[in-house]
Amino acid sequence: MELFIHPPRDTWNSITARPVFENEALELTVKDILKQVKTRGDEALLEYTRAFDNPNSTNIAVSPDEIAAAESYISEDLKHAIATAIKNITTFHARQEEIPSVTETQYGVKCWRKSIAIEKVGIYIPGGTAPLFSTVLMLAIPAKLAGCKEIILCTPEGKSGHIHPAILYAAQKTGVTSIYKIGGAQAIAAMAYGTETVPLVYKIFGPGNQYVTKAKMLVNAEGVAIDMPAGPSEVMVVADETAHPSFIAADLLSQCEHGSDSQAILLTHSQTIAEQTLAEVEKQLETLSRKNLAESSTKNSKIIVLPNQQDIIDFMNDYAAEHLILSVENAFQFSKHVKNAGSVFLGNFSPESVGDYASGTNHTLPTNRYAKAYSGVSLDSFVKKITFQEITQEGLQGIGPIVETLAMAESLDAHKHAVSIRLQYIAQQKNKPNEHII
Repeated sequence: MELFIHPPRDTWNSITARPVFENEALELTVKDILKQVKTRGDEALLEYTRAFDNPNSTNIAVSPDEIAAAESYISEDLKHAIATAIKNITTFHARQEEIPSVTETQYGVKCWRKSIAIEKVGIYIPGGTAPLFSTVLMLAIPAKLAGCKEIILCTPEGKSGHIHPAILYAAQKTGVTSIYKIGGAQAIAAMAYGTETVPLVYKIFGPGNQYVTKAKMLVNAEGVAIDMPAGPSEVMVVADETAHPSFIAADLLSQCEHGSDSQAILLTHSQTIAEQTLAEVEKQLETLSRKNLAESSTKNSKIIVLPNQQDIIDFMNDYAAEHLILSVENAFQFSKHVKNAGSVFLGNFSPESVGDYASGTNHTLPTNRYAKAYSGVSLDSFVKKITFQEITQEGLQGIGPIVETLAMAESLDAHKHAVSIRLQYIAQQKNKPNEHII
């Protein structure tokens, strides 16, 4: 990891530039995959699966028997851990439900907003170097709570033809309705367009490599909703003299082990903390089972010493980290300075790993400075907000002339007429003589 002491402001962006793999060849490749799946369906999916994952693949769908059998491969300790995570994630996300509240904006004019579940959603779970069954929990739980009717999951099968049992077990426990053995950009295409076997969905969630990310962005441009623009995982640790260098190093490396394109940043005003953390990173790196991946990621990662707190705050908010750890004295007070971040972890005993798995917050978060404008996944991600209004005759008499004036000012005669014709009707009804039945 490179160490920077008091870098000038005009170098901040270049120092922390995210790893970029974008190129024209990547886009052309992904566009071709999307086209093939869109036009040839299951045939194309099987070809890609045999080429990239399992050369003996014959079936895209995961059978109920395969899902049921997964439980026997899961240890009791892991089952208990998954159950605890499910409970905490459910508790946190259930509190996000919005209860409709009717507002009378003026007499006889009532307005309200209601959350309606997105009927069909798709979840992508990478296979790659780690079975991310925790992401199944993070996406399927709020989808189920929101009331989504179809929750489909795509994940690549290994060379053996099997999906990791923890992914299948997590899917079964969280209400996923169907699972498919498809990975990469072709999985995104299958969910976006639908095939003979895979149903199309209205919104696609989940992380992935550069091909998956590019595929999501391309289908989004065609009108298929996605959770957010996303890139490689990242963490920033803001630390002062009260921080523990060993803790900081562990947090940085926990992000680095995701992959060679991840990024970890330490921001501090203490050169002592910076140097001690650097030594700890080198020491702890030697103990990791994924040392090679973590080591390659450290090349993208930086330790930055800035002269004062205001510089640290400005740098922190400009970077807009996916994960932000505040290892500082009175972290809660310091957190009031946070304007841009995906998820924030306060104090020396709030490791980002806990949020990744089981505290209850969601770990599907904006990266690559998108936290300046995007939120992480929540219950809201799985619903649409539809507004309603109900206007009585008296209400229309009150607001109608206002609308007529506004419509005329925009030269929209038909808009005015839609109000005027009703007001005329109301006036006629009021002027009718009373009819008595003898």
